[in-house]
Amino acid sequence: MRPAPDRRPRMSLLGRGSWGEASRIGDILRTETVGGALLLAAAVVALLWANSPWRAAYHTLGAVTVGPHALHLDLSLAEWSAGGLLAVFFFVAGLELKREFVAGDLRDPRRAMLPVLAAVGGMIGPAVIFVAVNAGVPGALAGWAVPTATDVAFALAVLGVISTHLPAALRTFLLTLAVVDDLLGITIIGVFYTDDLWIVPAVLMLVPLGLFGVLTHLQVRAWWVLLPLAAATWALMHASGVHATIAGVLLGFAVPVRRRADGTGCEMAQRFERRWRPVSAGVAVPVFAFFAAGVTVVGQGPIGARLINSVTLGVVAALVVGKAIGVLGTTWLVQRFTSARLAAQLSWWDVFGLSILAGMGFTVSLLIGELAFGVGTQRDADAKIGILLGSLIAATLAAVVLRIRNVHYSRLRKIEELDLDADGIPDVYQQEDPAT
Repeated sequence: MRPAPDRRPRMSLLGRGSWGEASRIGDILRTETVGGALLLAAAVVALLWANSPWRAAYHTLGAVTVGPHALHLDLSLAEWSAGGLLAVFFFVAGLELKREFVAGDLRDPRRAMLPVLAAVGGMIGPAVIFVAVNAGVPGALAGWAVPTATDVAFALAVLGVISTHLPAALRTFLLTLAVVDDLLGITIIGVFYTDDLWIVPAVLMLVPLGLFGVLTHLQVRAWWVLLPLAAATWALMHASGVHATIAGVLLGFAVPVRRRADGTGCEMAQRFERRWRPVSAGVAVPVFAFFAAGVTVVGQGPIGARLINSVTLGVVAALVVGKAIGVLGTTWLVQRFTSARLAAQLSWWDVFGLSILAGMGFTVSLLIGELAFGVGTQRDADAKIGILLGSLIAATLAAVVLRIRNVHYSRLRKIEELDLDADGIPDVYQQEDPAT
């Protein structure tokens, strides 16, 4: 006797999530889009200043030292922006990732599978291409992780500039992929770019981190209690030799997130996210971009020689080609080897355009470049040129592909804006097994 066919609906890749989740993601994306515009402006100002007749003042500003020497915190402004302000960025990323997997739609392992695997594929592809381009070049392979990151704020700024009506499902996928990507990036930093580990500060760091976690679970909101504990966690992480931004991720993971009946998360996590996301998007990331993106190319020899350098070419190829292959290829493999199918109202051109857009690396890529090659070195400058050029090419190509589909996206967005019942809007993305 033949077994009964499986009547369960197939999972829809890039399908629309719940209305509450889509609304929350929309609020996040608006903040990140504004932050992306500020990031872009900061990067442009840095590039112009660093290549102007007053470029010496730019580099002098970044080298200004601030902080107590007795605590080994006498860091330059550029170091404070990379190690201090970016900790806020990673704190918000840690909060967002925990919230998504505990209280958001990604608590369903089937929904979480695609962005997680796409993020992994989107890191492997660029790394392989960078290594292939730089194989045999002494010292260059230290930057294998430079092109692996996706900067969601930069990508969203591009979406705002080209005025595309990208559906919420694709925007949510891009945001989730980038957040997972950031966490994988910070893991790479901790594992591969930590030269010396001092055990005593690393162990002591667990004390303020644990107290922070306990107090937030007890719903303590007093900033004058929590902020010193967070600062102590960061300072001890810095003293341990591990990059201090990892403290931000750990603090984000320590904040409790509990799912409510209405689908929202714990008030404490919401409170932290509402308060610190604008600081991250509007201050921390733009200031870091200002100090990190100012690479000087004038007076440094023929610009053509800088552009054909193996590190520059490797980063550009990895961001433009490697990211697209990694994200698109992983999505195709998920459909090929599982029962999931691409949502009915989307096509592989949409996934292709989003995969190219994922090649916009900036914040984490610049940070890894500084750690891999050393701040101010020739190879660090070459990596920065590659990041900027590769991101520009990826943005241009993605704009072309996504604008071609913009009329279709506009129709989908109009449907998305309908909220017909308490469970959410009609899911125009779902694709079920024809046998059902």
